[in-house]
Amino acid sequence: MKKTLLLLLILSSFLFSNDSNKNILIINSYHKGYKWSDDVIKGIEKVFYNHSNLNLNILYMDSKRITSQEYNENLKNLYRVQLNQRKYDLVITVDRFAYDFIINSYNELFSDTKILTVGIENFSNKRLVEKNLLNKVWVLLEKRDLQGNLDLIKKIIPGIKNLYIINDKSLNAQHTEPLIKNLFKNFDGRYNLIYIKEDNIEALKNRFNFYENNSAILFIRFYKNSDGKLNKNYEISKFIEESKVPIFITDSVFKSKGAIGGKIIDLIKFGEKSGVLALDILNGKEIRKVNVFRDFTYVFDAKKLDEFTIAIAQVTNDYELVNKRITFFDKHRGFINFVFTISPIFIFLILGLIHNIYMRINTQNKLKQRIVFDEVLLNAIESPIFWQDEKGKIIDSNMMFCNILDIKKESIYNKKLDDFLDNKNIEILKKALLRYQKNSKKNSIFKLKTTTIHEKIYFIKQAIYCDSKTKKTGIVTILTDITKEKKIENERQKNQQFIIQQSKLAEIGEIFSSIAHQWKAPLVEITTIAQESFYNSQTNKSENESYVKDIMTQVEYMNKTINDFQNFIIPSNKKTIFNVKEAIEELLKIVNHNIKYNYIDINLYCENNLNLTVCGYRNEFMQSILNIINNAKDELIKKDLNDRKIDINILNLENFVKIQIIDNAGGIKEANLKKIFKAYFSTKKEGHGIGLYMAKMIIEDKMNGKLNVKNTNEGALFEIVLEYKK
Repeated sequence: MKKTLLLLLILSSFLFSNDSNKNILIINSYHKGYKWSDDVIKGIEKVFYNHSNLNLNILYMDSKRITSQEYNENLKNLYRVQLNQRKYDLVITVDRFAYDFIINSYNELFSDTKILTVGIENFSNKRLVEKNLLNKVWVLLEKRDLQGNLDLIKKIIPGIKNLYIINDKSLNAQHTEPLIKNLFKNFDGRYNLIYIKEDNIEALKNRFNFYENNSAILFIRFYKNSDGKLNKNYEISKFIEESKVPIFITDSVFKSKGAIGGKIIDLIKFGEKSGVLALDILNGKEIRKVNVFRDFTYVFDAKKLDEFTIAIAQVTNDYELVNKRITFFDKHRGFINFVFTISPIFIFLILGLIHNIYMRINTQNKLKQRIVFDEVLLNAIESPIFWQDEKGKIIDSNMMFCNILDIKKESIYNKKLDDFLDNKNIEILKKALLRYQKNSKKNSIFKLKTTTIHEKIYFIKQAIYCDSKTKKTGIVTILTDITKEKKIENERQKNQQFIIQQSKLAEIGEIFSSIAHQWKAPLVEITTIAQESFYNSQTNKSENESYVKDIMTQVEYMNKTINDFQNFIIPSNKKTIFNVKEAIEELLKIVNHNIKYNYIDINLYCENNLNLTVCGYRNEFMQSILNIINNAKDELIKKDLNDRKIDINILNLENFVKIQIIDNAGGIKEANLKKIFKAYFSTKKEGHGIGLYMAKMIIEDKMNGKLNVKNTNEGALFEIVLEYKK
């Protein structure tokens, strides 16, 4: 009887135990050893560990390496045999491949089993409705916070210029695309947002193997190259570790593997959440069909933060720091505990502390010596230098800065420039710095009266510095005395003007020759008129008036010629607005006789209604044209031609006036084309070699234009381009 009761008790216990046990099947999309899914399953197992009534089985699809339809069919047949021997209360699919496989094969593998799918990024009811599985499926979505990571990057790298988003072309990547597109849609355009998804791991290594200031990478995934080759985790980790551009991550797969960090999904926590949902489903609790994991964690790598000098204090106070530097106490914690435990050896700790104090004092003395040395070195620099913190307060300077402003060094510390109201030099410096901050290129020079007599010219240079320990920023200002350099530059400009005049005088011989020919005819006319008047002195009054009128006409012509010549010789001291056509026409009047005397036709072509007004030095412009015309004339004289000619075309091109001077003298030798504008280079036996050099200097240096030459079929073509005045 007792044996029968005992047998019934054991049997009933076994039956009761069987009823309360729950069978759970996990279908992993990938292979064992794949960190992403392994961490998720590790979190699930952590929740199930304390539940002895749960029987867990795991199947691996290996879809990362094999994805063919034939493989899926063979896998389905294998699972059908395996699952036929056992009934499961819940199937957990990890990631998209397992979910798609189970939904497509559900009716062949299960009858009434509940499904929990975890790790997918988006979800639609459409297929579940078609398969009549809507009431059998629960979902935990893994939504990466891409926008949150962008906001994080902007906070800790405020001056960011380039942000690269790296993703691959896998099926999972396609499900992340809507999130990435949403990023670009809401992007404010304050920096460059660059999407990289068709590449390979070696190309990425080469691309980001150099430091790139104010740049960062948001790494989503890169398990497959563009050619389909699978990248292993250690290869991706190596790329992240060696990248010279800081990399931010979205999940914990590559946590402490070389990434800066980011706002991530901790996959073990995600697995724990999946395990809790699984228990709720098994216990029949009312829960939402679609759940989104939002328990993000801020994680940063201390080693990488130091490498890229990035501060995270302003982001959040709640974050995990990995790869922290091991302090002496952490490294030797056991030893220190042992020392404190054994009191007789306590004396050694005291001696160590004494030694530490001695070393600290020694370091402080060395630091003081260094500070004194730096101060001596700083004061030895002739350029005034001063430091300001982020609030504009002066925290240090050298003596030269105090001397030029006539203030004592001890009175400037922790004060702003605005605090010195009665110091005229500081007022000048403040205005100069304001102009410099608006446009550092144009406003980098200012004048300062250091004594009652002398005035000095200073060049401003500012740089932002950041204390690597305190992370505080400030501005260093260096004022370089360039008075001597400016004097030299002014002298150079004077010499340049002298050379221009010298070049102009070199052309005077030609003009004198022209004027001599122009005056011969009027003088002959005046002589003839005077002789006729003398021999016909008995003529009436009206004839005398006619003689006088003819003489005055010739004299006025000669007077106008010499006035034009005088106006041309006078150098231009400042820029004026003038019409290029009128200037050229005036020049042609001066040299007209000399040109015609050599049987050369000059033709000026210019369409109506063109904007021919430019700003520059009119006489120097005329001198440049004269130099080119005289060179053309000299070449034409050498040629035995019946139709010597020089054509001048004036036209508009966009916002510019273009002047083309074309001759038919046969052109310039190719070897001389590149040297034609060099100083003292001439192809003439008695040439001075500064005419075309000065023409180029006038057009390009003084009038911000362009002067070039090339050969045509008939001769040389000189082209001048100047911006017209609107």
